Amino acid sequence: MAESMVIYCRAGFEREVAQEITAEAARCEVEGFVRAKPDSGFAVFQAHEPAAAEALATGIEFSSLIFARQLIRYATLVSDLPVGDRIGPIVAAARERGTRFQGLHVDMPDTNDGKALSSLIKPLMPHLERALAKAGVVLDEPRSPDRLHIFFVGGTACYVGVSAIANSSPWPMGIPRLRMPRGAPSRSTLKLAEALMVFLGNEETAKRITPGMTAVDLGASPGGWTWQLAQRHVKVLAIDNGPMDPALLETGLVKHWREDAFHYRPKDPVDWMVCDMVEKPSRIADLAARWIRDGSCRETIFNLKLPMKKRWEEVQLCRERIDAGLGEIPARLRIKQLYHDREEVTAHLETLAERDKGRS
Repeated sequence: MAESMVIYCRAGFEREVAQEITAEAARCEVEGFVRAKPDSGFAVFQAHEPAAAEALATGIEFSSLIFARQLIRYATLVSDLPVGDRIGPIVAAARERGTRFQGLHVDMPDTNDGKALSSLIKPLMPHLERALAKAGVVLDEPRSPDRLHIFFVGGTACYVGVSAIANSSPWPMGIPRLRMPRGAPSRSTLKLAEALMVFLGNEETAKRITPGMTAVDLGASPGGWTWQLAQRHVKVLAIDNGPMDPALLETGLVKHWREDAFHYRPKDPVDWMVCDMVEKPSRIADLAARWIRDGSCRETIFNLKLPMKKRWEEVQLCRERIDAGLGEIPARLRIKQLYHDREEVTAHLETLAERDKGRS
């Protein structure tokens, strides 16, 4: 059984994941091929040589991947699982991966077929954990660098592999589960909440978004992203010709200006600019780069709405436009398709000079 790399993704974006992993393999000088069935919710990379698979697994930085939700290394497909004993072959494959892990994730694709598998998998969980323990597989070893994964792709087939704790998503299925907060005016608020979790984490968010800071929300109506900032006691100027949620304006933290988002510039620099507008991605990319280059803000989170075709190519084009638009400004750009995104990706752009200044 050959080892593979399994990459979870949003259903319908298998082609983009295949393009991304192929590009990463080329960068790492690894030869192989990708199998990706449309709407399956995952892709599989098979290296031609075992040593090459190891080089790719260690050479990819998960946080730099755009369309990948999770990255499973050294994965073996265990197929034709006996209906009367699915657990035995899975435990045997798990022991081949090691006996000391920092955790266990039992996943399935984020698709309708994958959801149907959950009714089969949940009853197996306690039996599987007991069988692993009996086989000497420890799942709560804090010093282990790896997490054990069992990824079911059908009732009688699963991949068994590992993810590096320091180079993977911490969430089961690579999905942070967020509840719609009471009082938020739109579900788009979850996109910014997830972006802060993914790009900054709770600790950095608490340091870099503090009470009294200032922000501009371009294309703010009805205020889903503004709400996230106001909850952190940030003073927000909401720019949109559309209406804002009245409760937000009553907080005293939010001002609403009916103005074109592409022409507005603050008189004084602000700490943050956020933007979730339905517009050509190249225009948003240029806009974000200009705000950073001109010193209008220190950090920005913005969404890029992707076309139906050539989505990978569009993201690369936007990355190039941002790099060109920044000029000589030292900055860091990260792009991710979040769980709460749809036909879009979310980007975080920060000025490195300002961060270095704050640490000195």
